[in-house]
Amino acid sequence: MDHIRDLVAEGGVSVVLAQDRDRFAREPAYHYLLKREFEERGTKIRALNDRGDDTPEGDLTDGIIDQLGKYEKAKIVERTRRGKLHKAREGRILATRRTKYGFKLNGGRDGLLVDEEKMQVVRRIFHMVGVEGFSHSAIYNTFTREGMPTPGGGKHWDRTFIRKCILDDAYYPHPFEEVTALVSPEVASRLDPGECYGILWFNQRRVQARQVSEPSQNGRRYRVETKRTFKPKEEWIAVPVPDSGISRDVVDAARSAIQGNRKASSAGRRFWELSGGVIRCGVCGNRMETRHYLPKRKREYFYYRCRTYHQHGDTGCDHNKSHRADKAEAAVWAFVSGLLRDPARLREGLEEMIEQERAAMRGEPESQAKVWLEKLDDVSRKRSRFQDMAAEGYITFDELGAKLQELEETRRTAERELEALRDRRERIEQLEQDRTTLLEHYADMVPEALEGLTGEERHRVYRMLRLEVYVSPDDSLDIRGAVGSEFCTSESTWTATRRTV
Repeated sequence: MDHIRDLVAEGGVSVVLAQDRDRFAREPAYHYLLKREFEERGTKIRALNDRGDDTPEGDLTDGIIDQLGKYEKAKIVERTRRGKLHKAREGRILATRRTKYGFKLNGGRDGLLVDEEKMQVVRRIFHMVGVEGFSHSAIYNTFTREGMPTPGGGKHWDRTFIRKCILDDAYYPHPFEEVTALVSPEVASRLDPGECYGILWFNQRRVQARQVSEPSQNGRRYRVETKRTFKPKEEWIAVPVPDSGISRDVVDAARSAIQGNRKASSAGRRFWELSGGVIRCGVCGNRMETRHYLPKRKREYFYYRCRTYHQHGDTGCDHNKSHRADKAEAAVWAFVSGLLRDPARLREGLEEMIEQERAAMRGEPESQAKVWLEKLDDVSRKRSRFQDMAAEGYITFDELGAKLQELEETRRTAERELEALRDRRERIEQLEQDRTTLLEHYADMVPEALEGLTGEERHRVYRMLRLEVYVSPDDSLDIRGAVGSEFCTSESTWTATRRTV
């Protein structure tokens, strides 16, 4: 969809056609925003199951189809969730893309069997930590030196996997009596009282997803942002799995050995200044991912690389180069620190960005909010009036349903517009606060103090500047955000040019 939106933004697209309306979006609000965005560029959205006209009757029919698509999605999600919970309570495994390391799916794909080849690696990890006293780094170096295949199929072992493995109850031997206290009697009746079992916990986390928009080369890009939180322990569902073959004493010793350890960082024990969407691929515009490499001479190297290329290959993006993190970060900070030493340029860029946000509100926000609030009041009055008319027999219930559907669409539109106004006002207020912080704190720093800022502090500055850095395969950097005049550095092939959005 982002690719289609980019094509529309470039111009020359008259219509975007889909088999069904819900192929564009199953949320009517997203469909409405997409339709408005395309119409501003002279492009129409059409589907084989819509009315194909812009009459009030056509809009009503399309609105009903959109609501049915949303309802269908909600029912699919609900049925899928209930089905997964029911399957887990029956003691069956949910087959996923990646099976728990050390196990493999059975023939029915609803249970696990021990994969002896991989489980030997797991047993070795527990023995190295619990008996031999190896650290995570020592295990990492040993496996790397031996060329041990990684769990995910990548080139390098992940230190965080070692810790997760030791704390995972799937490898902890639970006697039959402990398992029966965690599962239903029906599940317990299928277990062997003389065996031990691991526990695979299901329903541990609550995943909340929301769609957010962010600036892109051709307007705005929409992506899904997920938040994961642990549920209360009493909501977890225990699913027995075969015994890993690791003694309880070894598991306890390994867990005791790492009890005081700090959780290993997935960023290779460094702070990535340009992470979190600051650095992006100059070809596809998506966020770049971080990687680090430890060769035999023990010196680690850190890189940014295009996530799309490494996940989908040439079909997604052809940006196959990895970029040295130290060089990219140094070039970006050289540009930003130069900007901070010139408050006039900095103020100009910040004011420009704030004015652009204000201009995007299309008029006075107070008057716009008043208009949409009046529409909400009007919807409430009309709803009550139509219901009274139906009760008196002046209109049929089918006509009432059509009227209420039309009012519901108006209500949703008004609420969406009010929410958009609130979000934009909050963004402008945040921009004004960041402008004050940048001008009063960072811009007054002496050069030595600026160079002494930590990676976390530099990242905070980038966020306040709304910085986006697009890196091309030739190492050139296109820096965008609340920036002033053009800047260029001749270090290696790294160059940075300015474009304000």
